Amino acid sequence: MMNFTRYVVLGLLVASAADVAAREPRPESAAPADRFEVAQIKIVRPTLVRTLDALKAKDVAAARAAFEEYDSAWNGIEVYINTRSKPMYDELEHDLQAKIAEGLRAASPDIGPLAMQTQTMLAKYDEAIRLVEQAPPLNPLFDDVARLRIVRASLREVTPALKAGNLAKARKSFASFDERWDSIEDLIKARSREAYDAIEKGMIDIERALMPATPEVDRVSALVSGVLDRYNAIVAEITKEARSRP
Repeated sequence: MMNFTRYVVLGLLVASAADVAAREPRPESAAPADRFEVAQIKIVRPTLVRTLDALKAKDVAAARAAFEEYDSAWNGIEVYINTRSKPMYDELEHDLQAKIAEGLRAASPDIGPLAMQTQTMLAKYDEAIRLVEQAPPLNPLFDDVARLRIVRASLREVTPALKAGNLAKARKSFASFDERWDSIEDLIKARSREAYDAIEKGMIDIERALMPATPEVDRVSALVSGVLDRYNAIVAEITKEARSRP
C-alpha cells in the first residue's frame, strides 16, 4: 500500500511539473545572423551616432574624433554601397560627408547646421543599411575586398596621426593593423607571395621605426607608403575581379 501511494504522489508531481512547463512561454527562436556585408555596414553606424551626440553636446573635439572614426571605418565598407547604388554612395561620400568634414575643420564650427547635416547623413546611412539587407548577396569576392579594406583602414591612420603629432594614436593604429593582419594575410599570400613577403618585412620596419620616443616622421611615412603600395595592388586586383563577375 505504501509503495502504491508513493507512485501516485510521484505521478502527480511529474504531471504538475509537465503542466507548468507547458504553460511557460517558450523562447523565440534566435534571429538569423546578418551576413558579413550587412554586419560590417551596421558596425560603422555608431560612429555617426557618436558624432551627432557630440555635436548636440557642443563637444567639438569629440565630434571631430568620432567623425574621423567614421571616415576610417567607412573606407573599409564603402565598396558595398558604391557597387549597389552609385547615387547613394555619392550622396553619402561626396555630399554629406564632405560638407560635415569641411565644417568640422573650421576653427569655430557652426554646430547647428553640422548637427542637422549629421542627422540627415545618419538617416541616409540607415537607408543604405535597408537597401543592403533587402538585396541579394554580392559575389563572395566583394567580402574579400571588404575584409582587406577594413584591416587596411588602421594602417592608413598611421601617417596622418604622426604628422599631427599624435604618436600614441599612430602606434595604436599600427598595432591594430598588426593584430588584424593575421585575419587576411592568406588572401595576400594567395595572390602574390612576393607582395606578402614585402608587406611582412615592411611591417617589421614600421614597428621598429615607431619605437623611438620621437620617430622620424618622413621615414615612417615612407615605410607605411611602401606597405600600402603593395597592399593596394592586391586590393585593386581582387576588386577588378569582383566587378567582372555577376
